Amino acid sequence: MSNVHAIGHPLIAHDLAIARDRDTPTPMFREAVGRVGVMLAYEATHDLALEDHAVTTPMEPMTAKRLVLPITVVPILRAGLGFADAIHRILPGANMGHLGMFRDEKKLTPVGYYQKLPSTVAQGPVLLVDPMLATGGSAIAAVRLLKGHGCTDIRFLCLIAAPEGIAKLHAVADDVPIYTAAIDRELNEHGYILPGLGDAGDRIFGTTE
Repeated sequence: MSNVHAIGHPLIAHDLAIARDRDTPTPMFREAVGRVGVMLAYEATHDLALEDHAVTTPMEPMTAKRLVLPITVVPILRAGLGFADAIHRILPGANMGHLGMFRDEKKLTPVGYYQKLPSTVAQGPVLLVDPMLATGGSAIAAVRLLKGHGCTDIRFLCLIAAPEGIAKLHAVADDVPIYTAAIDRELNEHGYILPGLGDAGDRIFGTTE
């Protein structure tokens, strides 16, 4: 699939196995998801712009490099926070926006309930993060909203993607690269990814029944 990057690093595979296991407790699940998010962020930011920056080492002055800001991390709430908080630790200079959406379980469509974006969101790259790309509804709604704010460099990061979600997102936004730890087999009749890992938000925040 063009513009889809399935990152097959051994460390990602290890943490993904932890996340998939239904017996993994919430704290361990949350930590594994965060570590995968960080590794995906390394891949998704490989071409970020740099600028010269004068520093003085303990030995002598030199010209170093630093990131050109702004960069914005935008989680789709609530599950996206499992990625965003970890990514923010390696990009402390990045701004953070939030898009709140939940899925109508009957229609399998996103329902927006919250939006807060920094005023500079369109001035640099945006890392849009959500652990699951299932039906694609939330991702599509988020991308459309960001483009409506003038964003032209959007990169979508997810733990697991379904082929159906990838196809739907790229049918409306093929300029948005997808970085994922795995492309799973399919969706079931309820719109959940198979083999998947269940509801990422519930498992991150310990609200499983």
